[in-house]
Parts: sequence; structure tokens; C-alpha cells
Amino acid sequence: MNVLVLGGGGREHAICWKLAQSPSLDRLYCTPGNPGTALHATNVEVDPADHESLTSFAARANVDLVVVGPEDLLAGGVADALAAASVRCLGPVAAASRIESSKSWANELMAEAGVPSAAFEVADDPDSAFEILDRSNFPIVVKADGLAAGKGVTVAGSPEEAREAVQTMMIDRAFGDAGDRVVIEECLVGQEVSAFALTGGKSLKMLPFARDFKRVNDNDEGPNTGSMGCYSPVAMVDPALADEIERTIMRPTLDALARRGTPYVGFLYAGLMITDDGPRVVEFNCRLGDPEAQVVLPLLDCDLAEVSLLAAEGRLEEARLQTADGAACCVVTASGGYPGNYTTGYPIEGIDEAEDIALVFHAGTAERNGSLQTAGGRVLSVVGQGADLDRARQRAYDAIDKITFANSHHRTDIAANDPERIFA
Repeated sequence: MNVLVLGGGGREHAICWKLAQSPSLDRLYCTPGNPGTALHATNVEVDPADHESLTSFAARANVDLVVVGPEDLLAGGVADALAAASVRCLGPVAAASRIESSKSWANELMAEAGVPSAAFEVADDPDSAFEILDRSNFPIVVKADGLAAGKGVTVAGSPEEAREAVQTMMIDRAFGDAGDRVVIEECLVGQEVSAFALTGGKSLKMLPFARDFKRVNDNDEGPNTGSMGCYSPVAMVDPALADEIERTIMRPTLDALARRGTPYVGFLYAGLMITDDGPRVVEFNCRLGDPEAQVVLPLLDCDLAEVSLLAAEGRLEEARLQTADGAACCVVTASGGYPGNYTTGYPIEGIDEAEDIALVFHAGTAERNGSLQTAGGRVLSVVGQGADLDRARQRAYDAIDKITFANSHHRTDIAANDPERIFA
């Protein structure tokens, strides 16, 4: 079959890497792609947000399946446009993508489905938000309702911090339209786990669990980022807990979406807090996480192209999807200053040597003047694999030590320990 991947980050490189191993694959395309995806796919110059150009290319290239990486494309209706053009798509339609693009909508869906989550209130203007804060207990979580690239969340330990977050989101409009409304939530305490399922509308198959590290600096200090690293599997998620998560969270959510007339097809990602009262949802995403995809996909034992097509056709129950033994640990190397201001255009050295030890997925790179250069905040995802997490972690750090570029930054404590922490 011919497959087209949409996106150009580390997640999409990992998807292309896994798809390229599929015996059922004939041709693999990616748009816009990056130098990493070009190692496995043909990068094509088609704007994935231009639905007319995208569907036209899919027809010309006889594309059998489109796999969508980023949430903004899904929220923008790319799956709807492909369906209208009779092109199979692994990714939810815009109405189902609201599970990520509107946090208030997702919270209402969870309440309807009886899915355990944080208590919440919604504010449509700053005065309403301030009124909610005046009667709240702290700490509390303030979230921009819309898509904010994983950055529109503040865990506020005091009324002053919470009011500043509202000011930033709703008045200063740091996240644009995403801050038109805010969701103010109870702050859950426990251990964070990322749960993933591949869904086909009515059926689902659980994928390996992961844990990520969003703070930019060691010891979970500094501002939130898109993530500085992650690992899989998560030891605390034993078979009983995994079954509880599937039974009380993933399946009821899938069923509720179907009842609303928006059956969900694609990767469903639940950010969970494992509290003293059991697993509770912090947020849903309508796609694979980044960099969680970079550790989950290497642990899958399947023909990803075939399994994805079966999901897109609503026949996921026919798919063979198993989890391989071992562990994977990802360390992100980023541009200095990220997630704030940073400079790009620095030559990158040492990737060949790193790839002798671990997988290296490109996130923010570009080919310029015959050299590989930095082109984003998160530059590379370096993934070590091993029989256990300790060996996987060691390989990731051995490999990242081979890679150099000016002003590079990475955390040194990914997967080093599992303290109980507060997450948002």
C-alpha cells in the first residue's frame, strides 16, 4: 500500500521509521517532513493544511492511507476533507478532535461518560475567572481552553500565580484564541502516566504506557515545555491497573464519542494522574504524544501500515498488535533558551556516531548549505533501547553525548527516579 504521513517533527520521523518496516508498504510519503523523515520516506512539497492540494496529491500518488501526526491539522478538519475525497485517514474528524482542541468540551464529555477526572469550572471572560479563583482552594490548575502547543497550562500555588495566569491567557492573549475561555481545575496529586490506544471507531487496542518530563530543567524545575524526554513501559502500571484504565477511561470515552455521532478513529492519548483514589484524567490528546511516540512505537511488534489501515476501515479487531519485551528511554536535546527565545542555524555533529548506539529522531532540523543545522526548539529525540529501563537509559545518554551543536541543552535526569510529584 501507499501511505502519506502528515507532519514534520520527531513524532512523524518515528512514525515514518516504524511504517518503513512494514511488509505491506509499497511507497511512503511525508509532508512537510524533515531531514529525518527523508531517510525513510519521500518528502513532498504539499501544504498539509491546504485540503485541496492534499487530496489532489493523494489521488495522483494513489495514496491508500493518510496518517496524521499534529493536532492542529486534525482540529482544522483534515480527516473530514480526506473522507470527503474517499481517502482513508488514521486520525479523528474535527468534531471528535475537540477532545483536545477544547478542554471544556472534553471535561463535559468525561462528565457525561462517567470518566474519573478533576473537578472543573469554565470561565468565558476574565471577571468570571477571577471570581472562580476568589473561592478556590490552592494549588489549582488554570488551562487555556484551546490548542496552545502544550504550553497553555499553569499549576498555580497561590491566588497571585493564578490571577497572573488568567491575565496572560485571557487579557494578554499569549496563546491567541486558545485563551478566549479558560478551564480552572482541581489540582490532582500523584504520579503521571500517559496512556495510548489505537482506535477504530468502536474498538480499541491499548499501546504501551509512558511517562514524560515536561519541565525544562533537572528536578522538574523551570517552565513547561512540549517535553524534554520520556520512557516506556511504566513499572507501576501493572496488569490490574492497565485493565482499570482501559475499562474506566479509554472505553467509556470511545463509547461516548460514538454516541455523539463522532466515532473516534486514530490514536487516543490520555494524560493520567494515578492518585490515591485511582487513575484520573488530566487531559486528552487526539494524537500520539511527542516524544512519547518515539518510545512507544519501538516497543510495538506489528505491521504498523496494515494495523493503521484496519483501524481506518473500522476493522481494528482483525489486527495483530503486540508489545515487544524491553524498554525505551528518550532524551530530547534542545536549543538553549527553549521554551523561551532561542537561536537556530547551528551545525549539528555526531549523529552518525550516536546512531551506532541508539535511535535518533529529527524534531527541529534542516539541511542548509550541505550541512545539517538546528531549526527548532526541540532539535533531536535520542532513544535508547534495552532489556530493561536502566540499560535503555544508559544507551540514550551514551548516544546523546556524541551529539554536539552550539547552545544545546538536555536534561540529565530522564527516568532517573520516580518521585511522587504534582503534574498538570
